[in-house]
Amino acid sequence: MPITERRFAIQTPSRLEGAALWLIVAFFLCRSFLVTADRLTWMLEVFWIVAALPVLALSWRRLTLTRLLCGLLFIHALVLIHGGAYTYAEAPAGFWLKDLFGFERNPWDRVGHFLQGFEPAILSRELFLRFSPLARGKLLVYVILSSCLAFSAAFELLEWWAALALGADANAFLAIQGDPWDTQWDMFLCLMGAICALLLFSRWHDRQLGLRMESNRLA
Repeated sequence: MPITERRFAIQTPSRLEGAALWLIVAFFLCRSFLVTADRLTWMLEVFWIVAALPVLALSWRRLTLTRLLCGLLFIHALVLIHGGAYTYAEAPAGFWLKDLFGFERNPWDRVGHFLQGFEPAILSRELFLRFSPLARGKLLVYVILSSCLAFSAAFELLEWWAALALGADANAFLAIQGDPWDTQWDMFLCLMGAICALLLFSRWHDRQLGLRMESNRLA
């Protein structure tokens, strides 16, 4: 009894919701630029947002991203902006988490790398399901997790190149905070974020994409 998929209308943010997300991100991005004491680190941290905003603006009508994905992109952007404004080692929200849970270091970079897997997992899932032959199943999960790990590894290479090019000026961007296993932690948390996103949100994401499973018996 083969399983087929039927696609219905994609649930997207309303114009008011979309405008609110854009305005809030733009406001905090501009505010972070004004309050930061390290413009170089700020640019390195928020580069992805600055690059993504025009891409999303130009392709918004064609892509019509789901409401779930837009919400995750919004949260991820705010985390990156906060880290860019204060550096990850000095992020106030990270110190709050440190005091709350008794961590030995400011964990805001850990939050960022967890989301580096969490949000891209849903982004990859949406793009693969909508624009590739891949269907839901084990192969899709494998491709998504591999993509997230590949992106995390590429980001670690970027940090390495930044350290080589900028020397001590890259320390705030690296946010190692004396941990010799920081790179491994970053990739591990990215993987855990991707796994958690798929476990928590796959069914919800299916509904947002307008997908429904049906069983058909072939003659």
